[in-house]
Amino acid sequence: MVLGTGGTIAGLATSAADSRDYLAAQKPVAELMTGLAAPSGFALLSEQVAQIDSKDMDLAVWRKLLQRCVHWLAQADVQGLVITHGTDTLEETAFLLQTVLAPRKPVVLTCAMRPANAADADGPQNLRDALAVAATAGAQGVLAVCAGRILGALDVQKVHSSRLDAFSAGEAGDIGRVQQGRVERQRDWPQPRVPQEMLLEVLLTAPALPRVEIVLSHAAACGATVDALVDPAVATRYGAPPVRGLVLAGTGGGTVHHELEAALRRAQAAGVRVLRSTRCADGFLQPRPNEEFPVAAGLSPVKARLALMLELLR
Repeated sequence: MVLGTGGTIAGLATSAADSRDYLAAQKPVAELMTGLAAPSGFALLSEQVAQIDSKDMDLAVWRKLLQRCVHWLAQADVQGLVITHGTDTLEETAFLLQTVLAPRKPVVLTCAMRPANAADADGPQNLRDALAVAATAGAQGVLAVCAGRILGALDVQKVHSSRLDAFSAGEAGDIGRVQQGRVERQRDWPQPRVPQEMLLEVLLTAPALPRVEIVLSHAAACGATVDALVDPAVATRYGAPPVRGLVLAGTGGGTVHHELEAALRRAQAAGVRVLRSTRCADGFLQPRPNEEFPVAAGLSPVKARLALMLELLR
């Protein structure tokens, strides 16, 4: 089953020769599959779940996607799912699906860096590769497939703004490769965990996700940023919910400018949860005993934010 959500893979450019000037989420998923052969022994079906630029991903789309994934994964004759998705928030959707569903069947997100009508469009090959992975016996968990690489949901991160090979799994490494339709696995598939059924139920019914913001530590940082974020009067002025959590994207090993540190202490004293990550693309923080600000072990700032939102939602 191929579930479409939009993205550049479904985008259309004003000219086939210019892949930079385009609108995302224009072609329905059924059209993206035109001319694609099903893996041997399988039939292909598709369903349009959403049609958005993934920079605009929100709770409503996540809800619908979760519902459709749950439905199709429960079907005995469904081997696996492929989800066409924009690159900008693919890593967040992958993390959410793996955390909540922990599927024993493969759920493969794929994407494109060039629109569907570009002369050198990369979407069709990415989709073929994703189908090959979804059809692989024994495959499981949420995966991302792009530029021939198979990456795990907990590790995948967009690391380049324009090249076709835009994703990395960092030091965790690729799960495998797809070459000419053959899946070559290099390490284990994501291990299934106990599905978070209660969390799924809350996600599908909650009016909103708890508000968690990301704060970046940098030279000459100012604590006023944190103070403004957690000020209830500021939230009220803009009609926003109060901040319930902050994720620190710290420098290096998660270090924080002293002015931000003081402001984060004030926020924590006021009941706001603070979680620490690093702004570095590679390397992960390791927890230490009695830390003032707990570490989001192994998670990038955007995934740490989502993890904290889900924890607060529980």
